[in-house]
Amino acid sequence: MSEPRVAKRPGDSISTRDWVAAWATVAANSFGGPAGQIAVMHEEIVVRRRWIGERRFLHALNYCMLLPGPEAQQLATYLGWLLRGPAGGLFAGALFILPGFISIMALSILFAAYGDLTWVAGLFFGISAAVIAVVANAVLRIGRRVIKNPIMLAIAAAAFIAVFVFEIPFPYVVVAAATIGLIGGKTAPDVFNLIQGHDESSVDDEEGVLVGDQDISVGRPSLGRALRVLGTGLVLWFGPVLILVASVGGSSVFVDVAWFFSTASVLTFGGAYSVLAYISQEAVRTFGWLQPDEMISGLGMAETTPGPLIQVVQFVGFMGPYRDPGSLSPWQAGVWGAVIATWVTFVPSFLWIFLGAPFIEFLRGKAALTSALSTVTAAVVGVVLNLAVWFALFTLFETVHVRRGFGAVLYQPELSTLGWAAAAISIGAAVAIFRYKVPTLRVVLGAAALGIAYQFTLA
Repeated sequence: MSEPRVAKRPGDSISTRDWVAAWATVAANSFGGPAGQIAVMHEEIVVRRRWIGERRFLHALNYCMLLPGPEAQQLATYLGWLLRGPAGGLFAGALFILPGFISIMALSILFAAYGDLTWVAGLFFGISAAVIAVVANAVLRIGRRVIKNPIMLAIAAAAFIAVFVFEIPFPYVVVAAATIGLIGGKTAPDVFNLIQGHDESSVDDEEGVLVGDQDISVGRPSLGRALRVLGTGLVLWFGPVLILVASVGGSSVFVDVAWFFSTASVLTFGGAYSVLAYISQEAVRTFGWLQPDEMISGLGMAETTPGPLIQVVQFVGFMGPYRDPGSLSPWQAGVWGAVIATWVTFVPSFLWIFLGAPFIEFLRGKAALTSALSTVTAAVVGVVLNLAVWFALFTLFETVHVRRGFGAVLYQPELSTLGWAAAAISIGAAVAIFRYKVPTLRVVLGAAALGIAYQFTLA
């Protein structure tokens, strides 16, 4: 077997101006969730600039689909690494996050400071109502990938009941689904092996691209390199958390934010909506950082700003410390909480790429998606359905009674408290998304305008 040919990094031939312009364009246009973000990246990096070939792009995307975390941000990191090494990966991945970070920080401050103003209240009222339709659309979109037989439907239903009725934490649902998938993949592969990667072999790679189907000098993966990358990544991930513990003590809200979002960052299989159910469950019910309607507003922020949808963690990380600032001012505490939540959410995403990408490149053409991923995704359908129902209850009804007994929970809305305006906006958003295929961003912005107009009628 011949060694990969040694060459300079292919991205060294790209001018700094073009490099910055390309990734800034991707970051500034990263609206519409992962599908839209990946489409923008493909247009800019593959079609327009011809830096990456089709087959190499699909290979990278297939790997990112396997990972926990925001797949579009991880794909940007992978492509940056492929072109210019670790520095290129850090630049592309970090710039992808930056616009959303700035936007949500500004919106979090606006929400905390002026949430009682008529136009601000109306803005988030409309967004929250539209989010119900957006999450329902996510249920269908994810479900189409895996709900293809009665077994997968049963797994989705069981996951919904486990989370919605018995409040079983999302991590246990993931572990149970993955275990079922591993066993099922061996005994009944036709039933469990449902998620297929993009077919790289069917793509004719065009000539004249910087990174096409040829070998490039990424180097053979080694255990030593993997251990160095893993050690560096873990220090960057948990080092600030340990410093935080030493500085403020283990009972601080900042430590809760750090550990909680570190856990959430490794559970985002199946897209951001899956872990949002877990975040909502813990942030609202366990920690009491937010009210249900505020969590919905946070998701609306992430839907209307560029960057990964999981950036909603920044809003949650802001509001928790803002309301429990300790010795800091509420604004200082909120900003630090937002920074901590963002850090522990995205550092793992970089780690998975820098740790695994050399192995994936070396074994290019041989990697396969597993039945475990298919089964976890089926469970995610039930988890996201739980999120949609939970959002609908607390958005559409002013009063929802929560009754507990025998290890289960029952949500009982008072029908007389149904908000007709919120229901009308939700129905309108659903019609726009499902019937007329209006892009999510336009739907949410339109709903925000309606919410503002409605609030002014009440003022």
